[in-house]
Amino acid sequence: MLSASLYIILCSAKNRVRARLRRLREPRYLVGAIAGVAYLYFAVFMRIGARRATRPGAGPPPELFAGSFQGIATIVAGVVMLVLAALTWVFPSNGAMFEFSAAETNLLFPAPVTRRQLLIHRLMRSQLGFLFASCAAAFVITAPRLSGALGLGSVAARLLRAIAFWVLFVTLRVYSSGVTLARARLTSSDPRMRRIAWTPLVAIAAAVTAVGVPLVRSLSSQPPRSLRQTVARISELTATGAPRIMLAPFVSLVRPFFTDGLGSYLIALVGALAVTAVTIGWVLWSDEAFQNGGDEPAQSREGRSSVPNAPRARVIPWRLRLTGRVETLFLWKNGMQTLRTTDLMTVLPYAFPAVVLAVVGATARMSALGARGPAVGFAVASLLVAAFCALIGPQMMRSDLRGDLIHLDLLKTWPVKASAVIRGQILWPIALLTLFTWGALACGTVFSAPAFPRWTLAWRLSLSALAFVLAPALIAAKFTVHNAAAVLFPAWVPTGRQRPRGLDAMGQRLILFAGVMLSLIVLVGPGAIAGGIVTFAFLRLIGPVILVPAGLVCLAIVAVELALVTEMLGGAYERIDLSQVERSE
Repeated sequence: MLSASLYIILCSAKNRVRARLRRLREPRYLVGAIAGVAYLYFAVFMRIGARRATRPGAGPPPELFAGSFQGIATIVAGVVMLVLAALTWVFPSNGAMFEFSAAETNLLFPAPVTRRQLLIHRLMRSQLGFLFASCAAAFVITAPRLSGALGLGSVAARLLRAIAFWVLFVTLRVYSSGVTLARARLTSSDPRMRRIAWTPLVAIAAAVTAVGVPLVRSLSSQPPRSLRQTVARISELTATGAPRIMLAPFVSLVRPFFTDGLGSYLIALVGALAVTAVTIGWVLWSDEAFQNGGDEPAQSREGRSSVPNAPRARVIPWRLRLTGRVETLFLWKNGMQTLRTTDLMTVLPYAFPAVVLAVVGATARMSALGARGPAVGFAVASLLVAAFCALIGPQMMRSDLRGDLIHLDLLKTWPVKASAVIRGQILWPIALLTLFTWGALACGTVFSAPAFPRWTLAWRLSLSALAFVLAPALIAAKFTVHNAAAVLFPAWVPTGRQRPRGLDAMGQRLILFAGVMLSLIVLVGPGAIAGGIVTFAFLRLIGPVILVPAGLVCLAIVAVELALVTEMLGGAYERIDLSQVERSE
């Protein structure tokens, strides 16, 4: 089976490379590939070359590779790995590593091979992606100074770091797939299956308790005054006793990144490989035990291996009227799609970056003001969430024409006006993001006094009202520009759940991003100029209250422009060639 898997992997890789090189004959892929290569050259290679030229022969700074730094960094990284391992049980992955494609299901399942051999085959199939990601991470993240720490050349040092990244990526991915298998059996009717599924969860819970309880007690009794003290406290409390024992596998996994010589690196790599081997063995043994448990038919398991879990729809009491404008139809359709299928796992990819930005910004503002009250942090965090929703939200939320391009062959058969389709597609995401932005702005306004003590009440309220007025204009403009790109360049907009990969896809995204930013400036610029003129003319007479009428002027101009743009896009929508729409591979 191993030789057959290697043959399939090599042939698939060879055919994939041939297909990607062959499609460069099309301009849409060739232009993207040129842009991707240019970006890598100017953003990565030239910077590395300039860094080498400015610091020829520079060795690693002594304080960076000192033994104390290595020990602290290794332990802190181990704590981070423990936290990730615990969060995997709360927010599991979809187990894509052990999901079989339709071809694999049809050809390999009837073959005389065992379930374990099939899983090993899927594990081998995933190694090419891990190797590419490891080399990219080692090349971009690893600095040339690390070669001096390992006593090797720059290329050799990067290869060693790539091996460490590969071990880390494989372990994390296999572990997350094993967690997905175990979570499905936590409530099994078979007691033996439940014991097997609950054992790793209990072990992770014990490790989190052994490490977390001393840390929480120490940090709460004597709060550290700086990040350096926090890191030192974590290293001190987890270096001995039960926390050290519980952290041993997680520390072993990240130790190859913090070594100062080739010998110590090889020893650390052996420990990391041992953790990887134990993880793979646990997943294979658990899967075999689950398959032999007999708590569900084998046919349903095999079917589920190749078919993703369908979302469970909920009942929403929102009925569509039989008469009305065409835009209302798409507003209802997108709204029902969001409300009926949205759950915690679908919201998490959008909420997590906003939460991280809010926490970092609030911490920075509180540190600048020297404040400790929760009002300052809550106000700054709310304002940053509002800015994230208005600026980044339209890029991430794709419940508009970009998400329906895959159904364009059906949409174009409807006897409706093209411009109405475009306007209706963007109404729901505009309304939803505007509500989120207004809610965050309201929270930030209520607690704005301690966060911005130098601003008067009139200025705070006027700026808040201006943000309330401009938020829908900015959000609507961004959605219009993104959907205009989908209409004018449908071949460059990814469809479905998968995203195209490669230099050509990266170049296409870069070109689209630059075009979207330029179009947004052109679209919002006239309204911003008109609002600025109104503010400049009447600010001294009326005061900060003039910001509200200026914002309304900007909103009105942007609304007129958006109406004209959607009408002009109608003709381009009618001329879209269905063969240009990118299909998932």
